[in-house]
Amino acid sequence: MASKVYFADLRARSADENKGSKMQELFNRVYDGMFSEDDLVAVKVHFGERGNESFVSPVLLRYIVDKVKENTRKVFLTDTNTLYYGSRHDSVDHLVTAILNGFDYAVVGGPTIIADGLKGGNERIVKVEQKHFDVVKIAGDIYEASGMVVVSHFKGHGISGFGGALKNLAMGCATIEGKLEQHECAKPIIVGDCDLCGLCVEECPVGALSLAKDGVKINYDECIACMNCMDTCPNEVYDLNWEEDVPVFIERMMEYSLGAVKGKEDKILYFNFLMNITPDCDCVAWSDYPIVPDIGILASRDPVAIDAASYDLVNEQVGFKDSILEKNFEEGADKFRGVWGEVDSSYQLVYAEEIGLGSRDYHLISL
Repeated sequence: MASKVYFADLRARSADENKGSKMQELFNRVYDGMFSEDDLVAVKVHFGERGNESFVSPVLLRYIVDKVKENTRKVFLTDTNTLYYGSRHDSVDHLVTAILNGFDYAVVGGPTIIADGLKGGNERIVKVEQKHFDVVKIAGDIYEASGMVVVSHFKGHGISGFGGALKNLAMGCATIEGKLEQHECAKPIIVGDCDLCGLCVEECPVGALSLAKDGVKINYDECIACMNCMDTCPNEVYDLNWEEDVPVFIERMMEYSLGAVKGKEDKILYFNFLMNITPDCDCVAWSDYPIVPDIGILASRDPVAIDAASYDLVNEQVGFKDSILEKNFEEGADKFRGVWGEVDSSYQLVYAEEIGLGSRDYHLISL
């Protein structure tokens, strides 16, 4: 049976048609009274790395928070600390970054809580019984929440192809140890000639790299798959095993998504923002030029369906010639393959449906 996905475009000629009004109407379409007055409801959002500005605007997020507050007194915004060592690796830096990016109580209308604690140690073990994981490690305050509103910026991602609601659940709701479990199957490999510049060694946060006479060496027991080495290397020394490791990484992510919703499947709403559709995750400290025009905002009760609809809507667009896109500019072509050619991003949808997260079959309903 097709899942309902509601869509609002970005055209507006009156106050009744502005983004805030449309978001409130989207909320009304998907909300069915699942939150009670005393429920603790997490609004799961990405606060953006410092230097990034393509994340969902806190000004727009306020409209969703206000709608949730009409139904429960206890609403909080949340995210989890990052595996890589950036501006959100611990809760102190994370909260400072969130505020600098505009996620302050006065703006968003609710308190902000980093769900996995000061250094990522606040976790709950959740049973999923899947191919790769019997149990997964979910942030304690997300696990304890009565329900969730998952707000995602739909954009590209270097390893998963795209990031939407499913990735927001998988990486966004996992502890640091949980993120490492997802990544550890897809660690960098050495494919090029190293000139011994040492930049990657300096950037490795855990000392997993060292220089020898014949080039750089990786201590895989220490490597956390943060990809700092790949991002730093000027000589393309590093790569991934795209054919074997990346599909497994995607499967592991989807199994973590399953753990994130466990126990509250009927008390979660999903919003995807198809605006500023950049080639990279909001975890990077920059925002590249979008690959397609802004499209609109989607809402659903099904994370697979909303990502499937988002994926299709992006691919229906004509790609921007002056973006990072290398191919697939035409309508109907896979834009994420046009950026990250090695990744079949649609496999997220296939495996997520296979393990029972939702349906790829959707009915798109325009406001």
